[in-house]
Amino acid sequence: MENLQKFTPGTKIVIVEDDKFLGGLVSKKLIDDGCAVHHVESGELAQAVVESDIPDLIFLDLLLPGMSGFDVLAGLKKNDKTKDIPVVILSNLGEREDIRRGLDLGATSFLIKASMTVDSIIGEASRILRARKK
Repeated sequence: MENLQKFTPGTKIVIVEDDKFLGGLVSKKLIDDGCAVHHVESGELAQAVVESDIPDLIFLDLLLPGMSGFDVLAGLKKNDKTKDIPVVILSNLGEREDIRRGLDLGATSFLIKASMTVDSIIGEASRILRARKK
């Protein structure tokens, strides 16, 4: 049976997460699954990294130092170079209005950290990338 959590070799993923522990766990698992991962801890760095090397997918926290994840997402979706990159919001904000705002700004999905395991986070990335290939 095919392992649904494997990625095409060289799949590029950017993780925008100021929690070093969570960012590190997700990064390690993605790297183990064959991805090239860039972990950044601020919105400003995220924009620079994404524009310099367009990733296949972005995990985006909303509560970041400086620029919020909502602002990062809005900027990515307004930029012709980055507007088609799938963005998975990974946040502890879980109010209906936060979820709606993220999806309205163009996020592909919204995951609430407290209810997710690392494997389920990786599974969501795999699902989105497989769906884009079809």
